[in-house]
Amino acid sequence: MKQYLELLRDVMENGTFKADRTGTGTKSVFGRQYRVDLAEGFPLLTTKKVHFKSVVNELLWFLSGSTNIKDLDARIWDEWALENGELGPVYGKQWTAWPTKDGGTINQVDYVVDLLKNNPTSRRILFHAWNVEYLPDESKTPHENAAAGKMALPPCHLLYQFQVLDNKLNLMCTVRSNDLFLGHPFNVAQAALWVHILCNQIDGLEVGELIMSIGDAHIYSNHFEQVETQLQRDPTPLPKLKIVRKPASIYDYKLEDFELVDYNPQAAIKGKVAI
Repeated sequence: MKQYLELLRDVMENGTFKADRTGTGTKSVFGRQYRVDLAEGFPLLTTKKVHFKSVVNELLWFLSGSTNIKDLDARIWDEWALENGELGPVYGKQWTAWPTKDGGTINQVDYVVDLLKNNPTSRRILFHAWNVEYLPDESKTPHENAAAGKMALPPCHLLYQFQVLDNKLNLMCTVRSNDLFLGHPFNVAQAALWVHILCNQIDGLEVGELIMSIGDAHIYSNHFEQVETQLQRDPTPLPKLKIVRKPASIYDYKLEDFELVDYNPQAAIKGKVAI
C-alpha cells in the first residue's frame, strides 16, 4: 500500500491546518485518488496491524441493516451511540431500507446485486447513504441527533459505484471526509471486501480494480506522531483473502467465512479517536 503512505506524506507536507467539529484540528488536503489492483492482494495495511475481524464484522453489521451497536461485535461506534445502543438511521438503514415517501423502503444492495446479475453493462450500478432528510443537525451533538431520529454522524464513505469490464468487477468508493490514520485503513479494506463478496455471489465475476476517491483527506493533530512512525516503515507483501463458502444470500455471510492468508503486519500503532 505505497499509495496510502504517499497520501499520508502528501498531507503531512502539503496539508493546511484547519479547525474541525471535534476541536482537535487537522492537516487537510482536498481531492485525492488512488487505485489498487485487487488481483495483486487484499489491501489491508501492513505498516501497522489492522484488526481484520472488526473490518468484517462492521461490514456484516451494515449489511444486516442494523443501526444499534448491540448488534455489532466490534467497539467502533460506542462513543456516538445512545444508552440503548441506537445511532439513528446510519449506513445499514440507508443501504437496505431507504425510506420512501409512500412509507415503503428500497433495498439498494438488492438493486446492485440484481444489476450485476442481469444487466452488468449498466452505468447505474451503485448505492449510497447520503439521505439528506436524515443528515444530522451540525449545531447538535451526535447523541442529540440520534435521539431526534437523525443520523448520529453523516456518512463518510457515502457512494459505492461498480463497473464490470472484461468480467472483472471494479469499484470506485467515494469518501467525502477521511480520517487517514484511523478511518481509512478500515474504509479501503471494507471496499475491497465488497468486491470480493459480490464476486463470490455472482458467477463469472473476478476481482478488478478498487479506486479510492477522497474529498477532505485529513490527519488529526493527535495522530501526527503516529503517522511519522508509520512513514518510517516499509510495507510488506499484501495478504490474500479467501472466502470459504458461497452462502445462498449476500446477507448470510458470517465472520468465519473469511480467511486472511499470509498477513504479516508490523506492530499496531495506537491512536485516540477524535470525538
